[in-house]
Amino acid sequence: MGKRKFKAESKKLLDMVINSIYSQREVFLRELISNASDAIDKIYYKALTDDALTFNKESYYIKIDANKDNRTLKITDTGIGMTKEDLENNLGVIAKSGSHTFKSENEIKDGHDIIGQFGVGFYAAFMVADKVTVISKSIDSDEAFKWESKGSDGYSITSAEKDEVGTEIILEIKQNEEDENYDEFLDQYRLKQIIKKYSDFIRYPIKMDITESKLKEGSEDEYEDIIEEQTLNTMVPIWKKNKSELTDEDYENFYNEKHYGFDKPLKHIHINVDGTVRYNAILYIPENAPHNYYTREFEKGLELYSNGVLIMEKSADLLPDYFSFVKGMVDSEDLSLNISREMLQHDRQLKLIAKNINKKIKTQLLSILRDEREKYEKFYKSFGQQLKFGVYSDYGQNKDLLQDLLMFYSSKEKKLVTLEEYVSRMPEDQKYIYYASGESNERIEKLPQTEMVADKGYEILYFTDEIDEFAIKMLMNFKEKEFKSVSSGDLGIEDDEQDSTEEETNENKDLFEAMKEILSDKVKDVRASKRLKSHPVVLTADGEISLEMEKIINAMPDDQTIQADKVLEINVNHEVFQTLKNAQEQDEDKLKLYTNLLYNQALLIEGLPINDPVEFTNDICKVMV
Repeated sequence: MGKRKFKAESKKLLDMVINSIYSQREVFLRELISNASDAIDKIYYKALTDDALTFNKESYYIKIDANKDNRTLKITDTGIGMTKEDLENNLGVIAKSGSHTFKSENEIKDGHDIIGQFGVGFYAAFMVADKVTVISKSIDSDEAFKWESKGSDGYSITSAEKDEVGTEIILEIKQNEEDENYDEFLDQYRLKQIIKKYSDFIRYPIKMDITESKLKEGSEDEYEDIIEEQTLNTMVPIWKKNKSELTDEDYENFYNEKHYGFDKPLKHIHINVDGTVRYNAILYIPENAPHNYYTREFEKGLELYSNGVLIMEKSADLLPDYFSFVKGMVDSEDLSLNISREMLQHDRQLKLIAKNINKKIKTQLLSILRDEREKYEKFYKSFGQQLKFGVYSDYGQNKDLLQDLLMFYSSKEKKLVTLEEYVSRMPEDQKYIYYASGESNERIEKLPQTEMVADKGYEILYFTDEIDEFAIKMLMNFKEKEFKSVSSGDLGIEDDEQDSTEEETNENKDLFEAMKEILSDKVKDVRASKRLKSHPVVLTADGEISLEMEKIINAMPDDQTIQADKVLEINVNHEVFQTLKNAQEQDEDKLKLYTNLLYNQALLIEGLPINDPVEFTNDICKVMV
């Protein structure tokens, strides 16, 4: 047969395959090995219905041969082979899948699903080869045929010599270019690496002659090159083994082999689902966060396999952001692959898998929290922020899923507690879940705002992460108990002193008005405090924006400026209050001095910046003189 041209649409698609579809050239080997595996599968299926055939798995393999001198790479399989018509139909029309047709005709439904898309994956070979030759002998023919092509110029099919049933694909590897190193596809160690990465779990042995330098027999220092045929792939993936066969050490070894992390995994989850969508998964909850976890450089995702062949190194669609710390893999026979194995359709199966994985992760975390508290607290110190980001993000749509996993430091327990544990200890007269925000537990412990709540014997949750208060604002309540900051205007605490405090505010209305006028727009109000016991002054906030939120938002690099509605509260039972009253009656300048000092002191207590540090130090000096 003379050279035949590809159809116009096939030629265009071939250009896309070579230049656009695949993100990395190395995947050509994955595609050819997958096709070789499919060819062996076809004999297996045929043997199921043909009594004249016996399928002895040990007789079937894939062989890789690299010849640096000739710049050829050969992939040989002992599969079903192709007739002349098969070569014409499967390789002459790009994007026509012989495997897909075979599967349809034979109604294959068992676990040996065929994944090869011969019509596109095969043409990935032209990314690295100037010329591709296919020599094949079908199990249904006594004659062998050779298909040859240099790419878009077309192809030819001629008779060939081949004794055994199967297929050989010979690639004439391109010469190196300025920015492309094609020699790597002739290097045995690089080929081993690619096969291990993408095709480690192909269920037939992938063999290659490996040259290794070994100590010469009988010699102490003389070495010789020995060529040995080695099987490069594992063949049986850990996720397809029975859980009862596997130990914790097996799972840890897999974690290390796949380089999921440098730490020891805290827990693993082994999932086998055979329902509407079939898949296997092994997931790991790491012990420590990667160094770049809370940066933009971190890339989430699980390894995604289709029937043992690696499709994507990081499939982000399988994990929500709040569980992005999870490592591992998913293998499914039911995923729809579009054009090539690199382009995955966002279909129903993928969404179902992701939804189920999400539930499994939460269940496992709750189990650790319940049964292995120390382990969970270690996990939470690494990834608690991410869970809280999950509560806050997407307008709080995930808050119900995540709220049971949250923990905060407790003023009473002096350790991390869950919201469930907090609510279970609340006295009957306590209306709210109280919290206080600050840079550290030690600083929060000293905040004047905590005095009244603590004096009532109520537990306070300490918020030390920047995201904490934003997440709680989104959560709004837990078990019908609202969250209340100790800095809120109304703490919801009935106290005999409240009426007297309101009387003091009314009686000293002129003083507080004068102080408010001195502070101008710095505060919304000045009033007698209901919450202070021993401290003279405190800043609180009216409205949704707290003092801590003001601090965090204004520290962000996007030049946002936001102001909480500040209220300066004065302890009318403190000696300072009498000093203020005397100053109001006797010396307006002193009242101004004392007011500014108290305001700046309150700012310092809150960790907020003083507007004019020089003026503040001068005011202190005036008091000392």
